[in-house]
Amino acid sequence: MTEISWLQAFVLALIQGITEFLPVSSSAHLILLSWLTGWPDQGAMVDIAAHFGTLLAVIWFFRRDVCALLTPQKRSQAVALLAASVPLGLMGLLLHKQVENQLRSVFVIAMGSIVFGGLLWLAEKWHQPRERQLTARHLLMMGLWQVLALIPGASRSGVTLTGGLFMGLEKKAAAKGAFLLAIPALMMVAGYGGWKILQQPMAFNVPLLGMVMAVSFLVALLTIDWFMRFLEKTPLSVFAIYRIILGVGLLGLWVYKGA
Repeated sequence: MTEISWLQAFVLALIQGITEFLPVSSSAHLILLSWLTGWPDQGAMVDIAAHFGTLLAVIWFFRRDVCALLTPQKRSQAVALLAASVPLGLMGLLLHKQVENQLRSVFVIAMGSIVFGGLLWLAEKWHQPRERQLTARHLLMMGLWQVLALIPGASRSGVTLTGGLFMGLEKKAAAKGAFLLAIPALMMVAGYGGWKILQQPMAFNVPLLGMVMAVSFLVALLTIDWFMRFLEKTPLSVFAIYRIILGVGLLGLWVYKGA
C-alpha cells in the first residue's frame, strides 16, 4: 500500500464522495488535485475504500428502491439493471489496459470533460420531458451510454444522465437511473481493484482505510441528497459550463507543464 498522509487520504475521500455522483468527472478532479499538490499516487486500496464508501452511500439512499427490486413486481427492472451493466463490464475487461496505460492522460481527461460537458448541455437544451417513470427500457439504454464512461473525463453519472435526458425522462427519474446503475458499476470497480490487490498482497493501514470509507460514504450521501433537490430548481447546464471551464483549465495546465 502506498504510504500517504492522513490529510491526502481525507481530501481524496472528500473529492471522491462529491464527484462520484455529480456529472463533473471524478478523474478530472483527482488529476487536477495531484497536479496542484504534487502528492504521490494513493494506491489501489485507497481507491477501493473510497469507491466502497460511495457504493454504500447510494445503496443506503435508494434502499427502498433497491429493496423493491427484490420483489416479483420489479423483477423486470432488476434484470434490466443487471443486463444494462453487462456492456460496461465487458468493455471494461476488453479495454482496461488501454484505458489505464494510454488514455489516462491529462489531454484525454480534459477533452473528455469538455466534449461530454457539451453533450450534457445539449441534452438539457433539447430536453422534452415525456416520461416520469423509470422503466427497464430506460435502464438498458442508459447502460449503453454508460460504456462511454470508460473514456477518462467523461463522468459515469454524467453520460448516463445525458442519455436519460435525450430519451425524454424527467430529470429526477434520469438521475435515479444514473444512481441505480452506479451500484453494479461500483461493485465492478471494487471487485477489479480487489482482484489486482490479491495478485500482489500488501500490508494495509486499516484505520486510514476506514477513515477513507467513512468520509466518502458521508460526503456521497450528502451529495446525492443535495443533487436530487438541486434538480428541482436549477438547470444542469451549470454543471456543463463548469465542466467545459475545468477542461479548458486542464488543457492550459497541460500546455504549461509541457512548455
